[in-house]
Amino acid sequence: MSKDLDFSDVQGLLRFGYKHHTEGAFALLRVRNRAAARAWLAKAQVGTAAKGPLPPTVLQVAFTAPGLQALGVPDGVTSSFAPEFVAGLGTDPNRARRLGDVGNNDPAHWQWGGGDAQPHVLVMAYAMPGRLDACCRDLESHWAVAFELMRWLPTTDMGGVEPFGFTDGVSQPEIDWERRIPAEDHDSLAYRNLSCLGEFLLGYPNEYGRYTARPLLEPVGAAAALLPRAEDDPERADLGRNGSYMVLRTLRQDVPGFWRFLDAKARGDAIERQRIAEAMVGRRTDGQPLLPPAPMPIEGVSRESTARNGFTFDDDAAGLRCPVGAHIRRANPRNADLPANTDGLVSRARRILGFDGAVLHADAVASVRFHRVLRRGREYGQRMPLGEALARSSAPVETGLQFICLCADLARQFEFVQGAWIAGTKFAGLPHEGDPLLGNRRAAPDEPDTARFTMPRAGCPSRVIEGLPAFVDVVGGAYFFLPGVRALRYLVSS
Repeated sequence: MSKDLDFSDVQGLLRFGYKHHTEGAFALLRVRNRAAARAWLAKAQVGTAAKGPLPPTVLQVAFTAPGLQALGVPDGVTSSFAPEFVAGLGTDPNRARRLGDVGNNDPAHWQWGGGDAQPHVLVMAYAMPGRLDACCRDLESHWAVAFELMRWLPTTDMGGVEPFGFTDGVSQPEIDWERRIPAEDHDSLAYRNLSCLGEFLLGYPNEYGRYTARPLLEPVGAAAALLPRAEDDPERADLGRNGSYMVLRTLRQDVPGFWRFLDAKARGDAIERQRIAEAMVGRRTDGQPLLPPAPMPIEGVSRESTARNGFTFDDDAAGLRCPVGAHIRRANPRNADLPANTDGLVSRARRILGFDGAVLHADAVASVRFHRVLRRGREYGQRMPLGEALARSSAPVETGLQFICLCADLARQFEFVQGAWIAGTKFAGLPHEGDPLLGNRRAAPDEPDTARFTMPRAGCPSRVIEGLPAFVDVVGGAYFFLPGVRALRYLVSS
């Protein structure tokens, strides 16, 4: 069986992100007429990961678990997807609690995705400048019978800058498209940015050297004609191969609240206000990290992105340059399987047996390579200049991020990062402190509040910023399956 990746069977969002298609909008649909919906989806011209001329518009299509059921996919097939996908993002109070979706973020308050407001199908439209409106009108003209349009999720091209004013999207894992990483479970003694293909695409080995569970079918009928065979089980048809799980969350950002709070803490000092903001993010507003580049090149970090992405936190364990609780350290701690300086047999044995107290702090955060996600989000709404955000007379502006991430294992990747690192209030041993940007500030029972951010200082007590309000609210979200092209055709023809 060929080990080559068929890019024409992969939807293109994973590989390209469609950065040249600066206009975009995402349609949340519910199936109105099953036959008509299946007919439209069977002919939908989705963009693939194969390289070629830039088209004026591109479509991507994904499904929720209720959407597969509404399209008539057999229950036995739907139930064989990941349990997190089958359960859904906004339907389980325990999942909401683990992910920090409580208080203002509770799915009961969401504009979409919570309770009965779950979409069936997501159609993502990307367009070159000036092409989006016509594309959306054309789509809607074909949906009157097939789908009920719940809403369009808009996006805005803010030139690579997110609404708080920081350059965004500068840190992403590099995918091993050529499958150079051996398909085996092994220790990684240095942080690398290169990730196994199976961390993002189903049907390929992951960082454990294993194939993530996905629906494998008997190769009969449409399955035999449309689906590839599984690499790890050649007698079965692989419905998951070349597909990914997608998380879509609408995050509303309070830009005036963020900058006015920091201005108050800085007592109006613009330099200090900027310093606190950059400490909370972990980067300067232009995307430069608060740490210098690593002395040795990092595998998977391209030469052109080294200045912004070629660093680790190995030489800043105490967080004197970049606070331990900064957003970028939580989202990507940049560590390996073992703490630094444990590459010898003696040091490895001391660490494994727990005799080396010097590495206990570095060992408090799980290895990054098992928990990476690929972000493909876009901003929405109106960008607010700093001066306007600080002005007390400025009117509220609806703005934020359509957060999108792709992965092969929702629990091990997205839910771990979101629950343990972002929403977790004991990240890396920090006491009662959530993510300074995304934290909900809600206290657990019998625990103090988490509305604080610690900025360590050399030779004196840390500075603690108290009373942080919530700067970001979750107002919608769902789990989707982004199928391979052949799997898409099978799902609407089986």
